[in-house]
Amino acid sequence: MKFFRKIKKSINFIKVGFFLGIRQVKRGNIWINILIISIMTLTFLSLVVIPGILIGLTEGSFNQNREHLTGDIYITNLSSETSILNTQDITRTLDKISQVENYSVRYKSSVTVTSGYIKRDDFTEEAENVSANAYAVNPEKEEETTSISDFLVEGEMLNPNKSGEVLIGSTLLEKYSSFSDVFDPLKHVEIGKPVRLTFQGAASDSKSASPIENESTSNSGDQSKGNTAEFIVVGIIESKVSNLSSSIFITEQEYRRVSGDRTLQAQEIVIKHDNSMSDETFKSILLSYEFDRYAKIQTADEAVPKALSDIQKTFALLGNLMGAVGLVVSSITMFIVIYINALTRRKFIGILKGIGISEKSIETSYLLQSIFYAFIGIGLGLALIYAFLIPYFANNPIDFPFSDGILVAEVGATLFRAAILLVVTMIAGFLPARIIVRQNTLDSILQR
Repeated sequence: MKFFRKIKKSINFIKVGFFLGIRQVKRGNIWINILIISIMTLTFLSLVVIPGILIGLTEGSFNQNREHLTGDIYITNLSSETSILNTQDITRTLDKISQVENYSVRYKSSVTVTSGYIKRDDFTEEAENVSANAYAVNPEKEEETTSISDFLVEGEMLNPNKSGEVLIGSTLLEKYSSFSDVFDPLKHVEIGKPVRLTFQGAASDSKSASPIENESTSNSGDQSKGNTAEFIVVGIIESKVSNLSSSIFITEQEYRRVSGDRTLQAQEIVIKHDNSMSDETFKSILLSYEFDRYAKIQTADEAVPKALSDIQKTFALLGNLMGAVGLVVSSITMFIVIYINALTRRKFIGILKGIGISEKSIETSYLLQSIFYAFIGIGLGLALIYAFLIPYFANNPIDFPFSDGILVAEVGATLFRAAILLVVTMIAGFLPARIIVRQNTLDSILQR
């Protein structure tokens, strides 16, 4: 019986507090109400949007890597091998899997690109050289899988029926490169002009022939290690995916003709599935064929460079810290607003206590007011984020040097931040009301 009496008493506190809270909101100054709700909305936006944009910087890079470099599933050679063993068995199996939408096989080699060797003012000067990765591909399959033509800033795509053509990444060219203080980019490269490629052998990973990391050898002029041939530049690729903009592309036929490589073992296979399943599920299908004995199989998320993943974690931490500052400011503002509101109504609170309204009911009324303001503010914030901001940034990504930034706001994390804001607002609304309500009733009525 005692337990039920306590429950009944608590329900009465809430009913009276609810009545008083609604009455105060209705009779309160509309501009103050709008101000408080605006503060709640802006605080919630700062909690979600700031970290969302910071995370979106790297998320944009992840998306671009998935779409244009690694695909949904990225197959590469084992660390102990220079190529994917049994490449043909893997591709034949991919042809039979109905969930495979497109795939592209890449043969990768380290090359030295030479330009400016035909016309030189001073023949005592060496020709310009830079080291890079060369991707040998089927142009049609590569386009279907990664839409590489989206990054053409000059010229046209490789023609599978033509010989002696090359696409070259913008990072290797002085005209586009921002790394001229790290290595010497090529100066005399234009559409329709020749360059000389010297093949050094298979590249075991994406970093093996990076122009930045091979500064010491990029200008050596030593071309005696591999086969050399002249190619005509038909297109220039500029992408925020560094592996694309720092590499060159030729057709598979040209690669075999010039390099002398007659094996059918590739270095990369990029796969896009039809989205009828998750990347992990599709990976498990490939593992069921025991392809992991011949190659390293990764999902797009697993293939993300560790540096990018670390940057994302750092940005998320910075965003949370900035959001926490906004949360503190909001709680202080709410405390001050509720305190001033309660202080100006001190006489009214004293009268309520004098006619028998309990302190708990009055405190509950201010607590419910703060909840009301928080719910309205959070609701408006959610509507702005999911109905306007996310679609806007998806269609108009922020142009950053290394990615096209988007707004990332996962539902679970967003609701968690909303819950934190609600709790903080409730505390900030309850404490000042408690301070005023606990004052002497007669002093409150007489304003002493």
